[in-house]
Amino acid sequence: MVRLLISTGEVSGDLQGSLLIEALHRQAARRGLDLEVLALGGSRMQAAGAELLADTAPMGAIGLWEALPLVLPTLKLQARVDHVLQQRPPDGVVLIDYMGANVRLGNNLRRRLPSIPITYYIAPQEWAWRIGDGGTTQLLKFTDRILAIFPEEATFYASRGADVTWVGHPLLDSVANRPDRAAARARLSLPPQGRLLLLFPASRPQELKYLMPVLVEAAARLQARDPSLDVIVPAGLASFEQPLKEALAAAGVRGSVVPSADADTLKPWLFAAADLALGKSGTVNLELALHGVPQVVGYRVSRVTAWVARHLLRFQVKHISQVNLLLGERLVPELLQDSFDADHLVELAAPLLADDAARQAMLSGYKRLTETLGEPGVTDRAARAILDQLPPTTTAS
Repeated sequence: MVRLLISTGEVSGDLQGSLLIEALHRQAARRGLDLEVLALGGSRMQAAGAELLADTAPMGAIGLWEALPLVLPTLKLQARVDHVLQQRPPDGVVLIDYMGANVRLGNNLRRRLPSIPITYYIAPQEWAWRIGDGGTTQLLKFTDRILAIFPEEATFYASRGADVTWVGHPLLDSVANRPDRAAARARLSLPPQGRLLLLFPASRPQELKYLMPVLVEAAARLQARDPSLDVIVPAGLASFEQPLKEALAAAGVRGSVVPSADADTLKPWLFAAADLALGKSGTVNLELALHGVPQVVGYRVSRVTAWVARHLLRFQVKHISQVNLLLGERLVPELLQDSFDADHLVELAAPLLADDAARQAMLSGYKRLTETLGEPGVTDRAARAILDQLPPTTTAS
């Protein structure tokens, strides 16, 4: 029996963790290994075959003020996980993104179980942002190997002495068989000639407060300009579904919310049918790009967090969208903090609905982006690398 612990948080980490778990089971079966996966993650990882130690998908926040309500639940979770791992120590550990919690977990495991291999898959984007004079690179203290999904990530950590393998971006594995537009609109019961706007307001609870009102107001204005415009909002978590429905209704938007249980399955169909997306910065920006959906991106935190980040921590980032970060240019329009309002959103979004030249320019940039992300088969490459890290005594069949 080989036992792995996989730790992540938030909706995107849960999704990437589930894809990795499926690949780990495939690769373990090919090696004749009996694999057990313990997970800190969410329902997607559980459905992929992991034993869920704790649901960390809702436990995500950006900012000091926003993270305060999570301090006590996180401490309680750590104590519970420590107890479980004392009884059932893993043969290897995989950490996925989720920097604060995973750095604490990694340091703790390195002290208590110094011989187990720790792999960081989808490392924090320290190559893209800085606090003060440089990246923190705290994970180098406890990580044996980094499986990088971006070329810049691989270069950043390798230059600091890490053992790094670039495996490519796992989203490449999900775009191989995209449905066509006509089939997608039929699947979603949309009129063949209509247009569809997707909203992606939240993967963290705080984003319902800071991002959702602006996005639904912009959607209402765009729909007022074009009453034939349909609006669909995929819910990242089940707890988001009712607030999203209420927000649409309050703004007077004619639209629907896709339940979180169906969102992953329907995403390829939604992307194929969509004409435009408005949403938060995050992994979804890259998903939209790979599926050829024009987009406008925005983000906002509390004024306290913004002030602390700017003046005390000297937080620096060139772009907030992964698309722009990877291309090194402002292909996707971005709105940050005070500029993130409905007026600016509509101003930037309207041309992408009406001007074919503007749409084609963005789609052309997407093609350049795709060429930088590697080749399909990413999760299986990552799974093989993780299993190769395990001591020979644990993998002997």
